[in-house]
Amino acid sequence: MAKVLVTGGTGFTGKALVKRLLGLGHQVVVMDYKPGVAKGFDTARELEALGAEVVLDPQGVTNRECVARCMKGVDYVQHIAAAFREMDVPESYYDDVNIGGTRICLEEAVKAGVKKFVYCSTCGIHGNVLNPPTDEDHNIAPADYYQMSKYKAEPVTLEFVKAGKLKASIVRPSAIYGPGDPERFRMIFKRVYHGKFPMIGSGKTLYHPVYIDNLVDVFVLAMDPANEKSNGRAYLAADAEYVSIKDLVLRTAKAMGRTVKIVHYPTWPVVAAGHICQAVCKPFHIAPPIFPRRVDWYRQNRAFDITRARTELGYDPKVGLDEGLRRTYEWYLEKGLL
Repeated sequence: MAKVLVTGGTGFTGKALVKRLLGLGHQVVVMDYKPGVAKGFDTARELEALGAEVVLDPQGVTNRECVARCMKGVDYVQHIAAAFREMDVPESYYDDVNIGGTRICLEEAVKAGVKKFVYCSTCGIHGNVLNPPTDEDHNIAPADYYQMSKYKAEPVTLEFVKAGKLKASIVRPSAIYGPGDPERFRMIFKRVYHGKFPMIGSGKTLYHPVYIDNLVDVFVLAMDPANEKSNGRAYLAADAEYVSIKDLVLRTAKAMGRTVKIVHYPTWPVVAAGHICQAVCKPFHIAPPIFPRRVDWYRQNRAFDITRARTELGYDPKVGLDEGLRRTYEWYLEKGLL
């Protein structure tokens, strides 16, 4: 049994990872800046009831003293914490948390004698994939400050590996979905549930999901000391197949046992509306109903080659898209989220 620190452990991905680690018999410390209370969920209490130690600090991973305290006696670190879709923060906040916070965690991991550090990056650093599918070494094109800050933290992590201070791996998840998350795919399910899906553009854009259990498999495999090849390596974590977003909508409908009408709209007027909405809403500190990043979902290809994770980690995505969609739909129904 090992002691594992999971930063960002009250979020969707972190929570699923913590539960898996506890199930494997590990001692788990969860560090986050909020308890994960939303839509009737209290993740901090739930994880404590399962046996995890939960440490909450409003400064999160930017609080060195708190990070050092959580790092005591830890064998492995799963660094999931990140600033993502934050409201009313300057762009520098993303650098402070995603780059600065990662460096703090790495430095304190070295001091604590941690055996392996796993950094959670994002497939978003590949931007719009021009020649799909891409692998870890190509099509590096982060498009916004979140993606750029996550990308800049990768060489910071590798800096410690190259200096021989720490063993580390990087995981780049694709579009995460599954039971346990009340938001990420909910828009798709809600629109299909009501029988009409507005599609911006042709719907031929490629999309690559990763079911939450498959993603957790990658994190656990990357942490495994037996995977010697993983030190200093980055891994795309995605499901076995990528699909067009039109196919994703139709397969969601099939998983729900429903029919859906897809209504197409031209791309550029909606892109312009997204920029206008964002500019108008920002001074009033309101979340815009449509914004450029949301529109990008309809027009940027996301398709990845997971050969490296398969061959070097032994990753085998066990839950396919249709089964994953069915399980997610059942969870949404159970929680009354549709």
